[in-house]
Amino acid sequence: MKNRRKTVSVIGPNQARCNVDVYNFGMRLGEALAMAGYTIVCGGVYGFMEAVCKGAHMAENYNYGTTVGILAGNDKEEANEYVDVVIPTGLGWARNQLIVNAADIVIAVAGGAGTLSEVAYAWQVDKPVICYTEFEGWAQKLAGVQMDSHKKTAMFRPASTLEEVMKIIKYGV
Repeated sequence: MKNRRKTVSVIGPNQARCNVDVYNFGMRLGEALAMAGYTIVCGGVYGFMEAVCKGAHMAENYNYGTTVGILAGNDKEEANEYVDVVIPTGLGWARNQLIVNAADIVIAVAGGAGTLSEVAYAWQVDKPVICYTEFEGWAQKLAGVQMDSHKKTAMFRPASTLEEVMKIIKYGV
């Protein structure tokens, strides 16, 4: 099998629910992911998704990272300006399943109903989820929860710092 770059899907609040602290963390996360050479997949629009993509573009060695936006609508122009690869689906919220399926690992930060649906999809297909615990929302509520599925027991891995998030992605610890 070809040696592929690890794909990290990031999920979190849209523009209406994304406060300044979450946005700033998203930029730091995007920069760290790009510096580590990961492909970043998200919903491609604004709020936390924009912050992560913007942070990736700020990375010193950005050429090693790529941002992919999987849009709910049909119009590529709906994507934020920091998305490198825009995939319009016309699927509405069902596009959340594509965001999860594209991932090797999912990072959840804060989040409302959309984030909750993405975490549920991740659980159903046994994708590892890192739940960042420093902001209120579904990621914080689900951090550390173990769920049994037909395949195995999954835990939504808690992380309280960016360094911890990156360590879990790299080493699985």
